[in-house]
Amino acid sequence: MTPAPDTAAGAERPLVAAPDAPGGVPPHPAPRMPGSAPEREAPDPRRGPAPSATTAASATTAASATTAVSATTAALATTAASAAEGTAGAADISGATGTSPATGVSGPAVRATARLVAEADGRGGTALPVLAGDGPLALRRTRGAVGEAWVTVVGAMSAPLGGDRIALEVTAGPGARLRVGSAAATIALPGRAAGPAYYEIRLTVADGATLHWLPEPLISAHGSQLLMTTRVELAPTARLVLREEQILGRTGESPGRLTSRLTVRRAGRPLLDQELAHGPGAPGWDGGAVLGGHRAVGQLLVVDPAYDARPITPRTLAETAVLTPLTGPAALATAVAPDALHLRRALDAAVAAVG
Repeated sequence: MTPAPDTAAGAERPLVAAPDAPGGVPPHPAPRMPGSAPEREAPDPRRGPAPSATTAASATTAASATTAVSATTAALATTAASAAEGTAGAADISGATGTSPATGVSGPAVRATARLVAEADGRGGTALPVLAGDGPLALRRTRGAVGEAWVTVVGAMSAPLGGDRIALEVTAGPGARLRVGSAAATIALPGRAAGPAYYEIRLTVADGATLHWLPEPLISAHGSQLLMTTRVELAPTARLVLREEQILGRTGESPGRLTSRLTVRRAGRPLLDQELAHGPGAPGWDGGAVLGGHRAVGQLLVVDPAYDARPITPRTLAETAVLTPLTGPAALATAVAPDALHLRRALDAAVAAVG
């Protein structure tokens, strides 16, 4: 704050000279009073020659220039740091915002990619050199069987929401044995940002490796929109057990829009490529030829080189579940059910059937 001027006196207040300082150092001279002639201060040999007016002005100018340069440099550094911070944050939160048709509220969307790499450790076990969660996907190593690594995907926040783009990359190196599950079901919800959510899963299994991909169900809540893709790349001698379960709506509610695609390639050649669409806007999804009023749908895919010698025989597992062989060698079990419990029982029967 700036003090108010002395309106009564309208003149500069005189300063009182300080007393002699200890050690014999003479005090500063008394300031000039208005109307008085300036007095020359006696030179002090201990201080050196008094600076001239020109030297003092130059020093003042240099100090001012240095201060200005420092202030400008600090401002530029602050701006650069702010820009860098904004750029780093853009990897997780999208700068684009939109208005959600479900909520009418605008907001940011999450961008996240979690990565997991499993490798044989050379001692009969499996190591995890890369275990990197991101955003809503937290990865935790849990107690597993001998020679096999177990990883659990834990939800660190609500996701996927409308506008989110999240991905999970899993790689099982040569000879590795990996089992991946989740701590709870994944719930697709309407979000603050406009547009659907995107969830991409990329699985790569090398020669001699085994991957069990066994997450808990995906629940499509009312008002949500989710596009989910699962891409699998298998080496010729890789083994895969993959389970997908989808629950359309929570208890007593209609489902959201869910579109899922599963693409599997073995030795560079297509093994399975299918797409399912359920919920509002999907033609015929609840008719007798698709779900027939059921609200749970799932599948179990098993790829095993041993099926070359003993192919799987097609069979009915339950009233609404069937097991069919695929050229690959592989077997696919598909099922629909009234709820998650009956769906899991049908897929567990498929596991027992394929050995």
